[in-house]
Amino acid sequence: MNNIVRIVAAFALSLGTISAAQAHGIWFAQRATQLALIYGIGADDLDSVKRQPLVKSVAGYDAEWKPIVTSLRVAGPLLLVETESQPTIVTAVLENGVWSKTPDGEWIKKGKDEVPNAVISEHTVKYTTAIRGPLSSQIPALPDQTLQVVPVGTAIPVTLGKPIKVRVLFQGKPVKGAEVIADFVNDPDGKPLKSAANGIVTLKVRNQGLNVIAATYVGPADDPTKVDRVEYRATLTFVLPHAPE
Repeated sequence: MNNIVRIVAAFALSLGTISAAQAHGIWFAQRATQLALIYGIGADDLDSVKRQPLVKSVAGYDAEWKPIVTSLRVAGPLLLVETESQPTIVTAVLENGVWSKTPDGEWIKKGKDEVPNAVISEHTVKYTTAIRGPLSSQIPALPDQTLQVVPVGTAIPVTLGKPIKVRVLFQGKPVKGAEVIADFVNDPDGKPLKSAANGIVTLKVRNQGLNVIAATYVGPADDPTKVDRVEYRATLTFVLPHAPE
């Protein structure tokens, strides 16, 4: 593939839906009464422990957004969250590295400088924010979350089907054109909505239980010698209570 064809193909891909091979994300979910960091997509709950070296940060915050000591520990196949007190939110960042896609559809963990026939090369980073307690104020832009999804205001609906407004932030500011999926776990191939100029998307709450909203934003290459773009993916998780037993 000559350089002109390669550039055109890469640009076309960057405008389209993110490929399934790079579509994984991270989120927090309850596992046997404890909070775990999950890596996967849809029902694919993949090996998080294997990817622990890629986790660059995990953090907890109280209701006033002051940091709480937070860490991850390995428990069998899980990465469990430990905090010194009950957090209002928990966040994490996973640096997924540089990947290139070959013409036959295979993804290789190398840059285009090492894969000269690559159709597209990208640097991918995963972010997540989990709401773990009642919100007394708007969730702020947090220092470790380059891409972040936050509810607008403090009210979270308590029943499925109700609308929820979320804002997508990139480097702390609202971003236009991020692709947002309402249910990353149960409908990861659902048609995404795009954030408006103020970063806002209005969705319907999908589950009377765990909700994982995912946003993807494609930015310019941070190292043009190795990649064509940077793919940022962020999730927001919250849980709606079920009816009393």
